[in-house]
Amino acid sequence: MWRDEVVTYDVSRRDLTVLWRTLGDADAVHGLYYLVTHGLFQWSGDIDPLLVLRVPSVLAMGAAAAGVALIGERLAGPRAGTFAGLVFAVLPPVQRFAQEGRSYAMVCALVVWATYALTSAVGSTHAAGLTSAVSAQGGRARRAWWLYGALLLVACLLHEFAVLALAAHAVWVPRAARRRWAVASGAVVVVVAPLAVVSERQKAQVDWLYANPWTYAGAVAVCLLGAGCAASLRGRGVGGAPAGALVRLALPLLVVPTTLLLLCAPVKPLFVDRYVLYGMAGLALLLGAVLDRASRGGRGRASVAVVTAGAAVAALLPMTLHMRTPAGRLDDATSAAHAIRAAGREGDAVVYLPLRRRVWSLAVPGAADHLRDIALARSPVASATLYGTEVPAGVIARRMRAEPRIVLVTDPSGGRDEEDAREKVKRALVAERRFATCRAWRGRGARVIVYALPGRC
Repeated sequence: MWRDEVVTYDVSRRDLTVLWRTLGDADAVHGLYYLVTHGLFQWSGDIDPLLVLRVPSVLAMGAAAAGVALIGERLAGPRAGTFAGLVFAVLPPVQRFAQEGRSYAMVCALVVWATYALTSAVGSTHAAGLTSAVSAQGGRARRAWWLYGALLLVACLLHEFAVLALAAHAVWVPRAARRRWAVASGAVVVVVAPLAVVSERQKAQVDWLYANPWTYAGAVAVCLLGAGCAASLRGRGVGGAPAGALVRLALPLLVVPTTLLLLCAPVKPLFVDRYVLYGMAGLALLLGAVLDRASRGGRGRASVAVVTAGAAVAALLPMTLHMRTPAGRLDDATSAAHAIRAAGREGDAVVYLPLRRRVWSLAVPGAADHLRDIALARSPVASATLYGTEVPAGVIARRMRAEPRIVLVTDPSGGRDEEDAREKVKRALVAERRFATCRAWRGRGARVIVYALPGRC
């Protein structure tokens, strides 16, 4: 597990009353997902918790790949759809979040299938308009619109930035279907609005976000790749079907949500690629259509397309394998928890710098039971918070000065960027020459160091 998965693991196993109180303090945006995983943990018993966390994401991405293939088939033909589904499955972001215990794979799958339902609703609405409003086509259209709204609503309740898919869909929906689309999307927005209000009060949780030029440049490059694919398909048939419908749907799905988050940067940086992961479906549709066109026109062109696709998959293989190792995450919380368990002696003090690193001790139940958490006021469960609450800075200073041995759990920065008074006190006292370093463990994104007074190592 890494830190975000540990949060899922810890919060999901709390009593429902405590879980509800926790959502009032933090992570309301993930509330529905925590309720789902809570049910899974209640049902799974002694099954490996990491398996319980990740299998839903694997299944969701499989469902998303199928949905991408069906959208491609409907808009550009069977072969384009097959290519799109296969491309989607090997895209690095899809590979990454298909094996992570967070909500993003589920959100992606729901948005993809909502998009498929939208294509059905638009097609049925058009057919009904050509016949009778009370025909079978009319009934099929109503069911498709209900399904579209329901799927997108659940996606937004799992993560509210799924609502940006509505803006992408708005670009594609034809004039004849706009009224029904507006009703369905308006209902989604109204229901999700209270969640948005609550999460706005918890916006301090994303204070860590900043306008990273490399991240933004990567997002722009992906959008440009999609735009290049769209330009190459303009005015051409794909698999016997016109390419325009696919391009008009896929390109906005890729570009619009990403662009909207990037435009927020001057006011509040909000862009993280996983927040708009469903945009990868748009890229896969465009690439699938390009591969379909490239493979037509004779055996030679088909061979070139196959070789090109094979080379691309081979080039992605090292990244794919890397993402399946602990080095593929920001940290290795499980190893950190084992290091905490092995650190110090019975009754030694432990200090977390910053306090949110307390989550590392939760990856392995009981990892810190032999240590005394001297800064802790109330545990995460007792306080219904993600990381617990701590005593005032002065109390922390007094307690740390009274300890002959301290186990420090921190990150590679040592909390240098933390401005909270409690974190400043911890950092200052650890830096005092009165402490010597007895043992140190350095892992992926984490450090566990045992400090002691001279002669007490």
